[in-house]
Amino acid sequence: MPSNTTITNGGSGVLNAATGGAAQYNNNGSGRQWNYGSHGAGGHIPDAEAASTRASSHQQPSRREDFRIAIICALALEFDAVSLLFDQLWEEEGAVYGRAPGDLNTYTTGRIGKHNVALALLPNMGTAAAAGAAAGVRSSFPCLRLALIVGVCGGVPGTGGNEVLLGDVVISKTVQHSVGKQYRDAYVLKDTIDDSLGRMNRDLRTLVTSFETERGRKILQTKASEYLKMLQSGAAREGYSQDYRYPGVAKDKLFPPDYQHKHHPPQACAVCIGEPGGFCEEAVHASCADLRCDENQTVSRQSLEKKRRMTPDDMQRPRVHIGRIISGDTVMKSGEHRDRIAQQHKVIAFEMEGAGAWDEVPCIVVKGVCDYADSHKNQEWQPFAAATAASVAKAVLGRYVSD
Repeated sequence: MPSNTTITNGGSGVLNAATGGAAQYNNNGSGRQWNYGSHGAGGHIPDAEAASTRASSHQQPSRREDFRIAIICALALEFDAVSLLFDQLWEEEGAVYGRAPGDLNTYTTGRIGKHNVALALLPNMGTAAAAGAAAGVRSSFPCLRLALIVGVCGGVPGTGGNEVLLGDVVISKTVQHSVGKQYRDAYVLKDTIDDSLGRMNRDLRTLVTSFETERGRKILQTKASEYLKMLQSGAAREGYSQDYRYPGVAKDKLFPPDYQHKHHPPQACAVCIGEPGGFCEEAVHASCADLRCDENQTVSRQSLEKKRRMTPDDMQRPRVHIGRIISGDTVMKSGEHRDRIAQQHKVIAFEMEGAGAWDEVPCIVVKGVCDYADSHKNQEWQPFAAATAASVAKAVLGRYVSD
């Protein structure tokens, strides 16, 4: 993109941000719009894509059959992040599309790039809620070609060139369904983890495979970085309670898998020091600082050290990882169990909605890593991870061609 991004709100306020490109954002009562100008070589947007993003060139859909894309989120902050990246919101222009009988979803409708998109928020997390919502989407939008499950997840840290950091984004190549329960000393599966759910259709497999190439991934990450800046600027302008900012390298902490989140001396309680692997209920809800988790124990990672030498913009640039994701109704909260299951099943992340939607609609899971699926998890990284996931999701749609 060109050197300046201009954001206007009914002509009352202008924000210029160095994003490597030029875009104008209008919210003047006639619908929210991003209008793109000319583009330099550093962030080129093809003429066809630029034309498709101009509001004047896109006709408002007249019926639900005109929608090919749905996005499903489980948390409000995920929903808000996605909504900030709509180029137009049809509801702001008076459009009401309703829903099919029996569909309980409430939709926000609009345009992202050249696509008409229906956005739905689940009533709660989990595979059952996702399955119900996906079935509703399918009935209300019978011409649906792709549903993106967008939000946050727990990531498998990885090693070497496969290191995963907080704020990185995982895209599903396949999804496995896990039915199990997390106990203090084990993650117990009621059955073995199911084989991968039904394969993506050829159209979506081809799309995801393109992101595994060096060129495809670079294009995706570059576009996502641009969209992330737009999202953050939009959140600030709209006065959102979440600013979706990058928390910083210093707050990306990975402890060894066997180093538990519990009271440590000199504050250790009888439960935390008295039982092997034991921890008290208070520790579950306390921060690492409160429990005195020893930061000298944190794992050093090459990718994080490289980030320390980057500019602020490059630090927050989301990296994309493609692979197998485990989806279930239990939150993974053990580094040891995480690593054992990840090694056994070759997975890169744990989340809670993908399996529910997978067999209902053609879908791709796009999730930002907000924790390392261990006992040290907290919610500090959720807003930024939701923002990077939303940004990558928009970049994915920019590469998707629907009939």
